[in-house]
Amino acid sequence: MSLIVLVTYVSAAVFIVAVVSRFVKYARLPMHLRWELYPVAHEKGRAKYGGSYLEELDWWTKPRESSLFGELKVMIPEILLLAGVREHNKSHWLRSFPFHFGLYLLGGVVGLLLVGAVLETAGIAVSRDESLLGRVVYDATYVVGWMGLVLGLVGSIALLARRLFNTAYRAYTKKVDYFNLAFFVVTFVVALAAHAVEDPYFVQLRSYVGSLVTADFGFTAGALLTSEVILASLLVAYIPLTHMSHFFTKWFMYHGIRWSDEPAQRGGKIEGRVQQLLKQPVSWSAPHIRGDGKKNWVDVATSDVMEGT
Repeated sequence: MSLIVLVTYVSAAVFIVAVVSRFVKYARLPMHLRWELYPVAHEKGRAKYGGSYLEELDWWTKPRESSLFGELKVMIPEILLLAGVREHNKSHWLRSFPFHFGLYLLGGVVGLLLVGAVLETAGIAVSRDESLLGRVVYDATYVVGWMGLVLGLVGSIALLARRLFNTAYRAYTKKVDYFNLAFFVVTFVVALAAHAVEDPYFVQLRSYVGSLVTADFGFTAGALLTSEVILASLLVAYIPLTHMSHFFTKWFMYHGIRWSDEPAQRGGKIEGRVQQLLKQPVSWSAPHIRGDGKKNWVDVATSDVMEGT
């Protein structure tokens, strides 16, 4: 049985379970306090100057208009180009952008390898000497693959060096942060070595993806390529178990908190959720709260304030 195929299957399962469980966990958290931050990207016609529907007289009697296009104008540059980091900390962006964009390219390579593997399974060769589709997939995999690996390595080394040698960053960097970046550096180094020595055109890697598609446990590869696949698989499984899971939890930050502007109206959904939350017991020991684990938030809010507090 091929070890790397088994490791990849298990790692993919861990990734999926971790992402789903975290997503469900965050979705079930209590409501946040509204931030009142403007502009809100989906505010149709008003986002450009930081306005809101609250400008309208008797706004609660009028339908609210939102713009998906407005959200996309903010989300796409933020996701692909790290626009917020570039605006607020350009020196960090110069290190972070190559790392993240390299990962995006490598995600694209996985897609290209999958397409190539399916084509070959269907009897369509993926090479420079065959059909137009086969040549496009072959060349795109080569270019995007090498670009992704190089950018990923440059970015991860730059970020690691930033945390190691910049005193301002080092002050709040934990040991696990060094480990995470070192994990990426080692994986990228091994991957580059594997493709430089054993598989420069990603042909063997495409065959490996094909073995995943067909559940072929007889696949074998050289030592470097085997190491690359195992390290990459373990990294994929590890990411959603750490704070690096922000690649999908950021959705809650934007849509569930930063851009959440749904009004709380009498008899509405938000009022019902708030009423349920107010029934939760309070165990805070601060003297001005006096939570004993039995009082709920309504009791605390309506009880007499301690003298002198």
